[in-house]
Amino acid sequence: MTKQTPKIIYTLTDEAPLLATFSLLPIIKAFTKSANISIETRDISLSGRIIASFPEFLKADQQQANDLQELGALAKTPEANIVKLPNISASIPQLCDAIGELQSQGYAVPDYPANASTEQDMKVQDTYSKILGSAVNPVLREGNSDRRVAGPVKQYAKNNPHSMGAWESTSKSHVAHMQNGDFYGSEKSVVLDKADSVRIEFTNAKNETTVLKESLSLQAKEVIDASLMSRQALRDFFEEQMQDAKDNNVMLSLHLKATMMKVSDPVMFGHAVTVYYKDVFTKHAALFAELGVDEKNGLGDVYAKIQGLPAEQKAQVEADIMAVYQSRCAIAMVDSDKGITNLHVPNDVIVDASMPAAIRASGKMWGKDGQLHDTKAMIPDRCYAEIFQQTMLFCKEHGAFDVTTMGNVSNVGLMAQKAEEYGSHDKTFILEQAGTIRVIDSSDQVLIEHQVEQGDIWRMCQTKDAPIQDWVKLAVNRANATGQPAIFWLDEKRGHDANI
Repeated sequence: MTKQTPKIIYTLTDEAPLLATFSLLPIIKAFTKSANISIETRDISLSGRIIASFPEFLKADQQQANDLQELGALAKTPEANIVKLPNISASIPQLCDAIGELQSQGYAVPDYPANASTEQDMKVQDTYSKILGSAVNPVLREGNSDRRVAGPVKQYAKNNPHSMGAWESTSKSHVAHMQNGDFYGSEKSVVLDKADSVRIEFTNAKNETTVLKESLSLQAKEVIDASLMSRQALRDFFEEQMQDAKDNNVMLSLHLKATMMKVSDPVMFGHAVTVYYKDVFTKHAALFAELGVDEKNGLGDVYAKIQGLPAEQKAQVEADIMAVYQSRCAIAMVDSDKGITNLHVPNDVIVDASMPAAIRASGKMWGKDGQLHDTKAMIPDRCYAEIFQQTMLFCKEHGAFDVTTMGNVSNVGLMAQKAEEYGSHDKTFILEQAGTIRVIDSSDQVLIEHQVEQGDIWRMCQTKDAPIQDWVKLAVNRANATGQPAIFWLDEKRGHDANI
């Protein structure tokens, strides 16, 4: 800290964390006041970020500063001390809801232009794209994460254990993942021996080349990797698993991260929607195109877009949707009473929250009858899937975890300076045609190359040397402090992990 009065920035975010702030922040201020520490707040909520991004649309008394931009600069200074509460990583439906709420309160922010055609619409869409998804974490996470549970919190959990369902060895619940064609299987990785600038090029079957990303500056010892998700392999996987779930009378669920992974995962979610409801999307293809239905926004977008149709036509679409549930496997529900399925909106089921919740509930999820059922949890990419499958297998053999006796794990995460997937969004592309995609250095040497088909999702990540060194140091320090072994969670079969 500097010689100035010590200062803590406390962030105002969304939903439950914002509600908790009203009771917690006064307590923090009371404790820190006696130590002469000042507490200031900054607004990085979804609504706050929308307001800050469109000053030209608002009255003077409605405008507010871009607090996220300020904190991004502050995070790079030694005196930074920021309490960052959980915030929404907004999907497009969430963003549109927030825009509508602001407009209803007199804020004339522009609508989100789903199909931008004019220069103005494209500018607005580009501004909103910076608010979508994990827009806050890459800015504030200048350092790696060092996560651990405080002793009193752990003891409270042991004394007051939350509910845990009883696991049975006969449980049908399991994780289903792809065997090929996923990001895991296609990953290629390179370590830069010197600082350089690279470009990403796409060449189609006619040998026409398009530069997708130019002049990407890389540091010496930086690890870059690229991988692709095959559209066809993904859709085949979904169809196979949906049929298998029906054959074995097990409920289907899909677990992605369509909020943080705001480019790739909504597309994967959309494929699940159009495969499960293929009869509806095939029959009403022309109508849905006319209405501007976007499968990436889920089945909820169909219901929203058909509201203006004549009653008879609307009823026909709704009847065709309901008919799917007679021919397809059962689908997990987000809200059984309201008929909200796992496939209604992309942000309702997020893998790092939904899978632990299912494991705590005996590997079950809620069905349309309001009861818990065994589930086939589809996690397409093997990068995410296998840890959850191993956890389920462990619980089937040994029973549920016992909160009153189980230990805890400190977690040191590699994420500084947009490491790994945190920095992939501006280097993720949905290919419009088949061809070859290459990462090429300044001397025109090809560093990474993939053959791609139309609709494939290709992405590149980068991880700088300093964050890797710091990650190792943090892990060793944490192990020394706790007396617990340091385990580096890496998979030698992955190109990226092997280089790390």
